[in-house]
Amino acid sequence: MLNEDFVKEIEASMIYVRNAFIMPKCDPSRVTEAISIYEMRHMNWLAELIVKRGGKPSMEHKALDFGGDDLNGQLEKQIALETEAIERYKRHIELIDDAEVVGVLRHILDEEKRHRKEFRIRLEKLQK
Repeated sequence: MLNEDFVKEIEASMIYVRNAFIMPKCDPSRVTEAISIYEMRHMNWLAELIVKRGGKPSMEHKALDFGGDDLNGQLEKQIALETEAIERYKRHIELIDDAEVVGVLRHILDEEKRHRKEFRIRLEKLQK
């Protein structure tokens, strides 16, 4: 489960970095770039948990969907990724019986909720 979370954080960080590069220089691009750094930090925390438990972080990921090249599509994709992460972390928290892991996952879950909110705010402003 930790490797699944790790790979999903890799995918999110790569999608967000790429999107931040091609978004017009605006508030959503700066927020997307900042959140990509949080996703990389999540990767670090998860990798530490994996290694501490005798595993190796997996770097294999699927083909990436960036949500297109327009700002609206990118923000919608990023909201969808955060929603998927929230649901995945909730499931994993329920299934894992390790206080340290659950503590880290809860922290990441809280951050993912904030990220989704930030992306939603930007999308709502764009659609007005």
